[in-house]
Amino acid sequence: MMLTGANYLSKILGLLYVIPFFALVGESGGALYSYAYNPYQIFLTISSLGVPMAMSKFVAKYNALEDYRTKQAVFKSGLWFMAITGVVTFLIMFFTADWLAQLFVPEGGDFSNSTEDVAFVIKMVSIALIVVAPMSLVRGYFQGHASMGPSAISMVVEQIVRIGFLLAAAFVVLKVFGGTITLAVGLAAFAAFIGAIASSAILIYIYRKRRPEILHQVEQTKASESPAKRDLYQELLAYAGPFILVGIATPLYQMVDQLTFNRAMANIGLAEVSESMLSVIIVYGHKLVIIPVTLAIGLAMALLPSITEAFTKDDATTYRRYISQALLIVMLLIFPAAIGLSILADEAYGTLYAIDEANRYAGSILAVYAPVSLFFALFTVSASMLQGVNRQNFTLLSLAVGLIIKIALNVPMITMFEAEGAVMATGLGVLTAGLLNLTVLYRTTHFELRPLFKKSLLIVILTAIMALVVIFTRYLVGLPFSGDISKLQVIVQLFSSVIIGGYVYLWLAYKTTLLERLIGDRVHRLKKIFI
Repeated sequence: MMLTGANYLSKILGLLYVIPFFALVGESGGALYSYAYNPYQIFLTISSLGVPMAMSKFVAKYNALEDYRTKQAVFKSGLWFMAITGVVTFLIMFFTADWLAQLFVPEGGDFSNSTEDVAFVIKMVSIALIVVAPMSLVRGYFQGHASMGPSAISMVVEQIVRIGFLLAAAFVVLKVFGGTITLAVGLAAFAAFIGAIASSAILIYIYRKRRPEILHQVEQTKASESPAKRDLYQELLAYAGPFILVGIATPLYQMVDQLTFNRAMANIGLAEVSESMLSVIIVYGHKLVIIPVTLAIGLAMALLPSITEAFTKDDATTYRRYISQALLIVMLLIFPAAIGLSILADEAYGTLYAIDEANRYAGSILAVYAPVSLFFALFTVSASMLQGVNRQNFTLLSLAVGLIIKIALNVPMITMFEAEGAVMATGLGVLTAGLLNLTVLYRTTHFELRPLFKKSLLIVILTAIMALVVIFTRYLVGLPFSGDISKLQVIVQLFSSVIIGGYVYLWLAYKTTLLERLIGDRVHRLKKIFI
């Protein structure tokens, strides 16, 4: 819950800062930022080679075996390895910035950002790679000990410092000195480095406080003989491999859009609005869609050590229960959130960003994009659980299949359905990958399907009731308003519909005992709310 809460708070902050950021740089500035930040996420995952999450699994395993010396030795070696890969990937990203910029924004096109602008921002964000890679390994080390506090605290601090620097820099450049949007967005991208420094300082402080306890534990190692270092590193990298691509699943799908979207839109005569629509898909709309997915990501990160430990001890009952519980909680929380966001897409985008004529297309894109959040959540959680039961190699195949579907369908679907076509292609690719993961997970663990199906059907029914309530509430609240849609109207409609619809859904889930069966007896503390 601590790690999930930190992830959720981090994403909420990431959503909130976009509101003033949008006001400062607009949609073209948002697109410029995404051109740099999305490749940065991919380079970041490559730089870590999946080792941080693999370290979490590695530490959990050797703690269960009470071989603390081995765990500590690999951690120290991993830090040096991450430091080296961080520097190497920084150099690669920095010196390929011009080439990447030409791929994203073809020269001679009628686009709002130039290749020089894009290259500058890519170079600015690349500096963060030097720090973030080793920092993420330390987080994985703590998580392997089932200690989520250090990761949670550092994650929130990193986000707060990054956002503070980002907004301050953009404001000073644009409003105080009258500088260019390119410089403002470049400094906003550089904020990733500032946030990483703050996060690293927190982690180093916590590790130093715990170091005496860690060293004492190493001295108590019961294992008579540690495996050879070469075998240990091979084991760690075997764990790490699948985490590389799983960790950049979302950026890879977005990269396909960055490489093909502008060209496809130009081919159908929509080059003038192409970058604005792209900013909705990979920046502004994505920030809204990713909020429910964050719950799944936090859940997956927190569950992995527990599933690994149960699997290492051959406790089938426990890891089957974890798997079923995780899948049902994803359905319980994310399915209604996705449907609600799809219904209230215009209101949500209008409340956070703008409702003028230039953004008339944003709501329809977001309405199609919202259900894709459930597919991303299922893929993330199922991939994490496959890694927990030593079937991590399959996630490479499932992700590859999903990406092939995305690549094959993206341009044809954009040609047929415009911007919504890119979202549909992403949805089909991620859904296919998630279903493949779940199939292999079932064949490996044989978790119970009948209870899972029954509870999922109940969640679908409750969500359908909630959807009707949301639609009716939005209609009633909108009646007193007349004329053109105003900012006040969409805000009132959004919050009224979310509060009433959310309460009805949770009330029904409580009265049907669904909440109790999935979350436990602690839900009775909320009984006064649901009388």
